[in-house]
Amino acid sequence: MTGDAYTVVGAGAIGGTLAHRLAAAGHQVTVIDTDAAHVAAIQTDGLTILRGEERESVRLDAATPDTYQGPPLGRVLLSVKAQATDAAMRWIAPRLAPDGCVVSVQNGFNEALIAEHVGADRTVAAFVNIFADLVEPGVVRDGGPGAFVIGEVGGAPVSARVRALVADLQAWGPALASDNVEGYLWAKAAFGAMLSATALADAPMADLTDRHRATMYALTAEVYAAADAAGIRLESFDAFEAPAFRPGNDPALRDAACDRLTAWLRTQPKDRSGIWRDLAVRRRPVEVTTHYATVFEQARRAGRDAPVLRAVLDGLRELEQDPSTMSESRLDALDRLAGSVGHPADAGGGRDDLPAGPVLTDAQAVAVHRWLDEHRDAMDADLAAYTSQESSSDDTVSLTACLDWLRGWLDTSLGSPASEELIPREDAGDIMIRRYAGTGPSTGAPLLLVGHYDTVWSTGTLADRPYRREGDRISGPGVFDMKAGLVQAVWALRALTALGLPRPECTLLLNGDEETGSEASSGVIVAEARKSRAALVFEASADGAVKTTRKGVGLFSLTVTGVEAHAGLDPTSGASAVNEIARQVLALEALADPAAGTTVNVGVLRGGTRSNVTAGEATAHLDIRVATSGERARLDAALAGLAPVDARTGLKVEGGWNRPVFERTEGVGRVFALARSCAAPLGLDLRETAVGGASDGNFILAAGTPVLDGLGAVGGGAHARSEHVTLSGMVERSALAAGVLAAFTTA
Repeated sequence: MTGDAYTVVGAGAIGGTLAHRLAAAGHQVTVIDTDAAHVAAIQTDGLTILRGEERESVRLDAATPDTYQGPPLGRVLLSVKAQATDAAMRWIAPRLAPDGCVVSVQNGFNEALIAEHVGADRTVAAFVNIFADLVEPGVVRDGGPGAFVIGEVGGAPVSARVRALVADLQAWGPALASDNVEGYLWAKAAFGAMLSATALADAPMADLTDRHRATMYALTAEVYAAADAAGIRLESFDAFEAPAFRPGNDPALRDAACDRLTAWLRTQPKDRSGIWRDLAVRRRPVEVTTHYATVFEQARRAGRDAPVLRAVLDGLRELEQDPSTMSESRLDALDRLAGSVGHPADAGGGRDDLPAGPVLTDAQAVAVHRWLDEHRDAMDADLAAYTSQESSSDDTVSLTACLDWLRGWLDTSLGSPASEELIPREDAGDIMIRRYAGTGPSTGAPLLLVGHYDTVWSTGTLADRPYRREGDRISGPGVFDMKAGLVQAVWALRALTALGLPRPECTLLLNGDEETGSEASSGVIVAEARKSRAALVFEASADGAVKTTRKGVGLFSLTVTGVEAHAGLDPTSGASAVNEIARQVLALEALADPAAGTTVNVGVLRGGTRSNVTAGEATAHLDIRVATSGERARLDAALAGLAPVDARTGLKVEGGWNRPVFERTEGVGRVFALARSCAAPLGLDLRETAVGGASDGNFILAAGTPVLDGLGAVGGGAHARSEHVTLSGMVERSALAAGVLAAFTTA
């Protein structure tokens, strides 16, 4: 062997391609990969590159992380999935030589995390765009030449070590040195967003990019806006002409650039992305949902939103659970979303169809409040009748009866809707969608009104805790969460109609599984959100404040598999799953970061069978809550990187994010400002707050639709025997909702 030694950690598509070319050029190469079958194939037959039907194999060293016995690492090419970076660096850091370095040949923005482990002086930035695939253990399909750029982190001048790396890696192809690797990484984030969208359907990348240009231009606009906020100068690469896709440029030039890009994509050996392959073939989570955290964080800091990109990632997460639902209709929906939020012209700068301010005059707002106060007894009667319809989340018979009652009550209160959809759900409450025409000059998409009719209270609770009104205080199961909220919404619409005031076109959506996570209804909620201008969620308030920030919620389980043995006769032969899970629980709870709003709670822990048997299995159930997309990405990476302390045991993480993060966006801020203005004539100083609980508003905002959440009841005691609301609060909040509703009769 001649030349410098390299260790390639992660020998998949990119890492395998580079390892093969370096070894073929005479470098000593060792590949480290967690896929034992892949490593075994390389050890037996060499690492093989497949070009058409031709195979070329080279011999090189290969090991899994736990079997590596070699010397300290010098030049390391890190090519693991973005979400596995932290775990890989925990393995690399103690083995890296003092003069060694780690080159991030990955997708996403991973240099900062690498530097946390080994220091910025031993971290090298890189950008790579290789269309390769790992097609079977030991075999990588060559994707042909692509772009490869290497440089120092932070845009430092090109160094001697960078030039040496480039010289070696030109054995693969046209590697370059640059002091603006970040510019390439951000440009690839824009291009990668386009490819991510094509993974939502089972069709060639080029065709989908060509047919869904509204989505593609919207995605690049959102990434460009975040890059601009970070002060990044974007660089072109391969057939992606970065300046041409900039929002505000001549549309003809952009279309011509897209023509050239799709033509180039059609020349590539693989016609579908690696993301598509991960979903459709390998049936594993995709890394793209992790490495866009940096884009979202920069967008947030700039007061921007990225609704189309969020919708793409939400779609990919859905496909992780069921890839059979790939469909081009998903891209059709993205095209509509891109148009509804003003893309591509606005570069992600917010929505143009939100009201500029209240429509009702101060006198009209006061008149609405007075009219509602005169009908407070009728509001009380409606809430009493609604509460008498028990609707426990786990009692589908009661849920059906409650929804039937709601249909009749809504007909009586609001008249027949323009249309109604009842969407049946197995083992959960059905979903009801009612569309009501506006009575004012409403324009654009309808306003979405959201509530749930299920409660946490078991059937039969009313017998012990009936509905009760004592003065201004009303108590009963479900009155606060959230039956009073729906009563308030209906009476707000009634007040506008009774007083001859404008009422917007609106869609009322009621689901029956919110208290159990909305698993059966979240897809319908997201679809309706994407058709809507904004959403009002009539969940209960937080001591009168509306909710403009909610945490994302992850529900996971960690299962440890051990080795059973007789605890007395053969204690050393066993590997205790209970001992291992105890260590893992401490590590999991250490992931909490209260200052960042991140909590990790191991609420249930089970393991073992008998005290005289070394435990063969143990399981922990986790509730994780995060306040930002960045923290969600950190927790994803940490969970993906869990490794057993006792190598004889095995770990398996299952579950996922029940609700996405609800971060205060520009759109949310604008709707809150509108509500605050509508509250002023009522003598109400409306406040906003952040809460740890989640709601269906999390799904709606993730779909790119601005949300005002917590517009419901004033009271307290959610999920507790002290649950209550105030009737005066119902009147006040209903009047507030009427003002907000009326405002949406303007463009």
